[in-house]
Amino acid sequence: MQTIELPVTTTDGEFIARYSDKGLTGLNFPKAGRVSPRAVGLRIPAPIRKWHRFTATAVKAILAGRDPKAFPPLDLDGTDFQKSVWRALRKISAGKTKSYGEIAQAIGRPKAVRAVGGACGANPIPVLVPCHRVLAANKKLGGFSSGLDWKVKLLAREGVRW
Repeated sequence: MQTIELPVTTTDGEFIARYSDKGLTGLNFPKAGRVSPRAVGLRIPAPIRKWHRFTATAVKAILAGRDPKAFPPLDLDGTDFQKSVWRALRKISAGKTKSYGEIAQAIGRPKAVRAVGGACGANPIPVLVPCHRVLAANKKLGGFSSGLDWKVKLLAREGVRW
């Protein structure tokens, strides 16, 4: 099955969600000038329609600073190490943060702090796999694949002070 892309319209712009036959594979932040995919005439399988409703609801909850009640199934493509980092990220609740070092400790790889940063940067489903909740040492912002302005906005909405 081919990947299906569908827009998630929010007050912050239009995110683009990508689905395989196994679940959500990617989520892109809004970009100025991007033409949104339209599913006109495309037959969208019922599971993907259901997953897309979960995705839209979850994205909107996180943008409002809350933890979502439900997620679509995630079809994450990455190394075993990346997947272990992404699982650890999903355990960080809204309004909470962890450092790259704390994530490295949590996955049993305490010396892999930089690699944790790399896995965060490679996260294909930011927001739902909340890499924005990971800070550098001494509570510094660190990086964010979608830009620090988004990281600051998401953390502020969750009431995080750094």
